[in-house]
Amino acid sequence: MKNEKPTLKARFFEGLFDQNPILVQLLGTCPTLATTTSMKNGVGMGLSAAAVLVLSNLLISLLRKFIPKQVRIAAYIVIISGFVTAIELLIKAYVPALDASLGLFIPLSVVNCIILARAEAYASKNPPVDSMLDGLFMGLGFTFALGLLGGIREFIGNGTLWDVKVTPAAYPGISFFTQPAGAFITLGTLIAAVTAIKTFTAKRKGADK
Repeated sequence: MKNEKPTLKARFFEGLFDQNPILVQLLGTCPTLATTTSMKNGVGMGLSAAAVLVLSNLLISLLRKFIPKQVRIAAYIVIISGFVTAIELLIKAYVPALDASLGLFIPLSVVNCIILARAEAYASKNPPVDSMLDGLFMGLGFTFALGLLGGIREFIGNGTLWDVKVTPAAYPGISFFTQPAGAFITLGTLIAAVTAIKTFTAKRKGADK
């Protein structure tokens, strides 16, 4: 009997929570820590990576039978770099402020381990539509993690969300959370919270059986 394919809902929650690239798999921590000084930057970086994930997964899946195994990683990097360049040029043209904030981290997406990992582990072994959906849901999970981390750091550090003041004027902000050390502590706290929730949920499911 063949295993049934997971539903779209199941795959969505897998990318968002169960197999979140940042909060569970701990991939791509360099851009995560560097670009999440605000929610806007985090979401912008996440959506850029998600677009590259979807497009590169689709093309790699379409070409998977034609790419020799010996040069597959090099081929993946060439494909990914093409889409990264296109996304970078679009951001420079239409969202210059975001481009200035993210700096080199958009072009560095070429070697983002999340994108390369999904190309190798999934797109190279599965049909185009499934690969595209995998890129979409993993990209949304990445965006969620970056947006959440950036929102927490921005709120505590500056008293703003999406550059809008949401705390009383007297709140001075804790600038520590906008610094690299604050990024490490906030990310560690989020990972611990997700791990605790997953453990609790697993125990509840086991108790219900």
